[in-house]
Amino acid sequence: MAGDTFGHTLQLTTFGESHGRALGAVLSGFPSGIAVDEYFIQGEMDRRSPGRDRFSTQRREPDRLQILSGVFEGVSTGTAIGMAIVNTDQRSRDYDEMKDVFRPSHADYAYWTRYGHVDHRGGGRSSGRETSMRVAGGAFAKLYLRQEGIQVHAGVRSIGTVTDGGAPFEPPFDNGIQAVDPAMVPLFEQEIDRARMEQDSVGGIIECQVTGVPCGLGEPVFDKLDAALAAAIMSIGACKGVEIGSGFEAASMRGSRYNDQMHIEAGRPVFESNRSGGIQGGISNGQPIVLRAAFKPTPSIGLEQHTVTRTMEDRTIRIGGRHDPCIVPRAVVVVEAMTALVIADSLLRARAYGI
Repeated sequence: MAGDTFGHTLQLTTFGESHGRALGAVLSGFPSGIAVDEYFIQGEMDRRSPGRDRFSTQRREPDRLQILSGVFEGVSTGTAIGMAIVNTDQRSRDYDEMKDVFRPSHADYAYWTRYGHVDHRGGGRSSGRETSMRVAGGAFAKLYLRQEGIQVHAGVRSIGTVTDGGAPFEPPFDNGIQAVDPAMVPLFEQEIDRARMEQDSVGGIIECQVTGVPCGLGEPVFDKLDAALAAAIMSIGACKGVEIGSGFEAASMRGSRYNDQMHIEAGRPVFESNRSGGIQGGISNGQPIVLRAAFKPTPSIGLEQHTVTRTMEDRTIRIGGRHDPCIVPRAVVVVEAMTALVIADSLLRARAYGI
């Protein structure tokens, strides 16, 4: 299947299905001599792993990452980094009744039309479990960026119809929901609980910020840094929208309010605002990069829904199995991972050009 490799200088290739034997990845182009903190990497995997609380699927997977190559004596060697996790708690029988049915808002029909078959067991390659190896690759990218003084953090801004109203972005967000505003956690939990009790689901918005980014990363015209970030975040299965800086709000502003004006301090230009989200002309301007991603409600719900079968017959279904009533808290680290991979790739490309 095409589309399994991401990046230019730093490339992540992933493989595996939700109910297959394992999921794995190969990270190529990672620089040598980087200290590899395996405790940190496993901590990133744990942030995404299922079965941690009542707000996520009750499928319990330890997601213990095995680093198979590219690391020796705690340091990256510069060769390809191979890694994998083993599936241990898949219950494929839960999906037997949906073998011949296209689940609403899943990838089933599109995959069946494109490839002529569908792995109905949890969604196969289109499952959210695929993101586990993105997190593994992103953890390595974060280690490289950390050495360069660059930090990537994300947090939850809204769940369903409940939003924090723009609380200050002050990471880390160590609360259970990974909310930007810890005071919103009870309200976010209530929103998720309400949907779960009604056999329904909710989505939400995640904000990600990158600090310490030097001016000059990215390419003009067709490979802009904001375009690369948008493509990376939109490649996450449940993401349906991305905005940079003021994003859609900019459409209702006048230029006099939107423009990031500048003045000189200590002989250097300083921006008076950051509505551009740290990127102008497709290239980083040295300010924090700010993006937000909108995630749809989990499509697997217990309520009765209309659909069709592979033999083109109408059908109503109730989706069984173990599913997240809201994937947003677990998606936070995935957003960070994809952002980190883009920034690390851009930095390595700039270094190759001598920038």
